[in-house]
Amino acid sequence: MSTLSVAIATFNESKNIARCLDAINQIADEIIIVDGKSTDNTLAILKRYPKVKVISTENKTNFHLNKQMAIDNCHSDWILQLDADEVVTTKLAREISRLLKIKDNTTLSDGYWIKRKNYFLGRFLTKGGVYPDPTIRLYRNGKGHLPCLSVHEQAVIEGNVGQLKHDLLHYADYSFSRYLLRNNRYTTLIAQEFMDHKLPINIFSFVYYFFVKPLYWFCLSYLLHRGYVDGFPGFVFAWYSSFRFPLAYIKYYELSLRQTGIDISRDWN
Repeated sequence: MSTLSVAIATFNESKNIARCLDAINQIADEIIIVDGKSTDNTLAILKRYPKVKVISTENKTNFHLNKQMAIDNCHSDWILQLDADEVVTTKLAREISRLLKIKDNTTLSDGYWIKRKNYFLGRFLTKGGVYPDPTIRLYRNGKGHLPCLSVHEQAVIEGNVGQLKHDLLHYADYSFSRYLLRNNRYTTLIAQEFMDHKLPINIFSFVYYFFVKPLYWFCLSYLLHRGYVDGFPGFVFAWYSSFRFPLAYIKYYELSLRQTGIDISRDWN
């Protein structure tokens, strides 16, 4: 039977981490967690799990760097990369266990897509482009890595990629306040991407990111991908998701001012 490492990056995940670990503790041979110096009860919870190995580091702005650090420290045949707010369902755990028991590894892919259900405003969204939300999370050790360049990047697999049948549950937004907090973090990363690519600040980029891109995204999510099927949560998700583009543009503008030496915190009175 092949062995399985679970790789997770954490920072102040005391509300989520026990639920995540309870779901995979039986199928994992080791659990590698890179913690960004959590200040809540996360580390105390991790001590309850003998299979957990904790690596402490800085909580980097690009959190994919800590995820990749966890991946690099895995020793098993296979790696299951998870976020602390994700839960492997019983059916998915059984499916992974069956895969690990297959003796002829040549019949297996080098990586696998897993469908993900996202929790938002009291329910799991089923439309709006939010489901099935496929993500590559299971791969052979040494065959997958994270580029650590983009907010919503996928693992890069050296080889062929298959598909698992059962779902991964994602509890990222257990409250709307949590959604806004994560949205703030993501828009900051997008703004940095604009800076890295030297996006021109002019009337054309302003109109595109303030009007064209948000309207396109809302119509795509709510109408074309039928976000309306999820009722009020589906509308709110589509509406607020479209706002990430102007928010990121504003943050990028602010970063540009700082780069030119303008003190935006100055009291002009």
